Order: sequence, then C-alpha cells, then structure tokens
Amino acid sequence: MIPWSTYVLFVGASLALVLIPGPNHLYITARGLSQGRAAGLASAFGVETGTLVHIAAAAAGLSYLITRSATLFGIVKWAGVAYLVYLGVRALTGKEQAESEVPRPPQPLGKVFLEGVVVNLLNPKVTLFFLALLPQFVKPSAGSPALQIVVFGATLLVLGVLSDLVYAFTAGALGSRLVRRAKALRLFSGVVYLGLGVITAFAGRK
Repeated sequence: MIPWSTYVLFVGASLALVLIPGPNHLYITARGLSQGRAAGLASAFGVETGTLVHIAAAAAGLSYLITRSATLFGIVKWAGVAYLVYLGVRALTGKEQAESEVPRPPQPLGKVFLEGVVVNLLNPKVTLFFLALLPQFVKPSAGSPALQIVVFGATLLVLGVLSDLVYAFTAGALGSRLVRRAKALRLFSGVVYLGLGVITAFAGRK
C-alpha cells in the first residue's frame, strides 16, 4: 500500500506541475478560441488520452527499471534533476519566451482530438514527469511498482482533466490572461521547476 504521506506529497507535486501552462494548455486554449467550446473539449480529452499512453508505458518500463537496476534508475533521476533545474533557471532569467498560438483553421473534432493526443505525447513536461519525477514516489517495499505507477498516473490524469476542462470552458479569458501575464507566469514556472528539482534530488529509492 502506498503510504499516505507519499501520496499527499505526490499530489502536491502533480498540482504544481499541472498549474504551469504548457503545450497542452496552449493547444486547448487555441482550439477553444478558434473553434469554440466543443473543439476545446475535444482537444482536452485528446490530451488526456495521451496521458493514458504515458501511464501504460511507464507502468511497463519504469517498474522494471525501479526493481532491477539501481544504476539506470539513478541516471534517469539525475538527468531529470538537471533538466528541471535548467528549466527553472531559464524561466527565471527570462530566456524562456512566452509561447503564443497562431489561430488555426477549423478542423473536424475527430482531428482536433487526435492532435491533442499527439501534443501530449510530444510534450516534454509530461515526459519528464513520468520518466524522472514519478519514479521517485514509487517504493518497491509498498507493493507492485507497476500498480503504484498506475495509481499515481491515474491521479495525475484526474488532475489534468480538471485543469484542461477549465482551459476549455474559459479559453477566451485564459488566453488573454496568459498573454498579459507572461512574465509573472515565467517566474512562477521557474520557482516550481526548481522546487520539483529539489524534490527529485532528495527523493530516495527504498
């Protein structure tokens, strides 16, 4: 059984990551602005379908890595720490420019959904989370690593759906705020990335 203290810490880390506007949110906002609420919702559900793929891949591969190879696990961990610190420093120094979406031509909702899947699968923030941060919360002594990864992944999925739906339903307001408050968002992102880097660095493999 996953210790409650570990699970609560994971939820906090997940919330911090979900709150950082990234490619997923920008795509959902752009679709909502250009094609309306239905397209925003289709893109949101497409994005979270991509999360299911991440969960399946992590459960299949990371569970083996965690239980069989301390060396490879350490390499993944410290590569993740380095990348999180890099993202944080880049954001705080202003080298991370605010992304903006050019209005896209109308697309069938099915295509919008599939594009959402691809956007999430290629999102470095989500990939980093599953490869570097999530494994730090998995404890082999707490039971099946694969099952723990599924539980943690499902938690992230629920938080992601809630976040994406907010963007989909209020795309216009959020889109304008993202543009007006780009500097503040970069600073916030930098602090969060550095904090997650510290969590990952001090997380132990037990």
